[in-house]
Amino acid sequence: MSKITLLKTPKELQAYCIKARENANAKSKKSTDKKGDKKSTLGLVPTMGALHAGHSSLIATSIKQNSHTIVSIFVNPAQFAPSEDLATYPRTIEADIARCEELGASAVFLPQASDMYQSDDEASINPPKSLACVLEGFARPSHFGGVLQVIMKLFWLSCADNAYFGRKDAQQLLVIQKMVKDFFIPISIVPCPIVRDKDGLALSSRNAYLSKDEREIARAIPKAIESMKKHYDEISAKSTKSKNHKIDSKEAISAKEVLSVGQKVLQNSGVKLDYLEACDYELKRTDTLTPDKSIILLAGFVGKTRLLDNLWL
Repeated sequence: MSKITLLKTPKELQAYCIKARENANAKSKKSTDKKGDKKSTLGLVPTMGALHAGHSSLIATSIKQNSHTIVSIFVNPAQFAPSEDLATYPRTIEADIARCEELGASAVFLPQASDMYQSDDEASINPPKSLACVLEGFARPSHFGGVLQVIMKLFWLSCADNAYFGRKDAQQLLVIQKMVKDFFIPISIVPCPIVRDKDGLALSSRNAYLSKDEREIARAIPKAIESMKKHYDEISAKSTKSKNHKIDSKEAISAKEVLSVGQKVLQNSGVKLDYLEACDYELKRTDTLTPDKSIILLAGFVGKTRLLDNLWL
């Protein structure tokens, strides 16, 4: 296992990425047998640290698809409101570095807030209202502006070919994809599957806040997701079979009916539901669920901990 490179400042990250690309291009030109050679590309995995198996999945996917993988670890103050958990957000830097090294990442970027934000009057990015002012954006009005601010900086500094994000933070993923499209940023966003713990709970660094009793209550969230998926699949199997038993993937299913299944699971569960909505990929509420076009998004509190989950259809 080679020793991982630690990068502390934006200039170090930028210089590393330029050098890595130059070396990869030089190696590619010298290679006489390119069969099986990994394409010389750079993958970026943005994180806030407190890494878990979900992050490991993102990192492993990037390593598989790129010649270089950089993991950024930065608890971004711009995406926290004053009343939120910036000060108490889990920080496990040494363990995170060890995990990245064990997985085979090329480098870890560990900036300070003062390096990433050099002025109190910085240029900012306004997220699209249609995507960023509903659901999570309604509950956390300044959140996505802060997310896009740091992600744009990371994209610009690294000039990565590919960036990896989990589907658990569905709205964040859609907002970032929209920014990339609108600003013609030459990077591919790679959505990665939700990774769940043994009890079904979607992995999240904030799960560490849950007490044993709260963890038991939180299990209602993945149970609701699983129940809605099962009900959706059952309806789909019954309603979309034609005479030759082939499935019409374009046939839509009532969102209200599927959502009611999740609501019943969550009722009296101890989860304080914030929202449970069916939307299209532009986060417009929809009355029907269509394969590869719809998503169910869920957010709720267990104690003081806010948990997210979703179902991509």
